[in-house]
Amino acid sequence: MKKLSFLSVAVFCLFLLCASGAHAQQFDLAFGVGTVFGQSPSNAFNNADHTPQSIGGGAYPAFSGDFLFWKKYFGLGGNVAWRGSQNVDIFFNPYRPIFYDFNAVYAPPLGKRAQVEFQGGIGAESLRFYTPFFQCNFVGCTNFQSSNHFLFHAGAGLRLYVTPSVFIRPEAHYYFVHNNFEFSGPRVTRVGVSIGYSLKNRD
Repeated sequence: MKKLSFLSVAVFCLFLLCASGAHAQQFDLAFGVGTVFGQSPSNAFNNADHTPQSIGGGAYPAFSGDFLFWKKYFGLGGNVAWRGSQNVDIFFNPYRPIFYDFNAVYAPPLGKRAQVEFQGGIGAESLRFYTPFFQCNFVGCTNFQSSNHFLFHAGAGLRLYVTPSVFIRPEAHYYFVHNNFEFSGPRVTRVGVSIGYSLKNRD
């Protein structure tokens, strides 16, 4: 858990350093909603290291952002998506998955009103398992315990600009989650639609 936290801080600092140190050509922010598909519970019967339970289902709000600063179309970005409501596992424990990732981004234009977007990077799946009581430490109090897993991420989207700055983006994301033993397999897919805003340098 500490290793994942350190990795997150290090990658985020690198992201800010690169973005502020270079002459940014485009800055994008977006918010959307989608859902998640996981491997079938039957997949776990062939692998004793996994629980026969799919992570799929539910509404997933998501935030994303990126800086495109190298040769106009290359940059860095990040996403965070979480299940809007709690789910219950096969042991009747309430839980909520959260996915976050940091990526290299390539986003060339497709004409004047569209822009394709490709992402690839690393991140983590954070599973929050809720308890009926609060646990407190020097940081604060929480009513959940976290289980964190490293992941690889790949994503793609199509930005359709309704104005020169506002876009709608259908998108798909693929996660390969290391040691995802709480569910039936390592592969997770998230699909959704976002609305976003682009601040472009026209120099």
